[in-house]
Amino acid sequence: MTRDDEIRQKLEAAFAPHQLEVINESARHAHHGGHDGSGESHYRVKIAAEAFGPMSRVARHRAIHEALGPELTTAIHALALEVSA
Repeated sequence: MTRDDEIRQKLEAAFAPHQLEVINESARHAHHGGHDGSGESHYRVKIAAEAFGPMSRVARHRAIHEALGPELTTAIHALALEVSA
């Protein structure tokens, strides 16, 4: 399973989003700090789910990090989040 698949699977299970896009941006960061050569170090996630409705921006980001878990969030160098209800 790729890291992309793992991100998608965990977010779908936690939030049942009506929109989810996991974009691997690692190639754009080749030769930059944090790029480990794995091709799985930099991600952008666009997610929309009703569960985010009552949450603040910070609470949304914390919920996503919690859903992904510390093993995955520490393995990723950069995670850009675009979150909406």
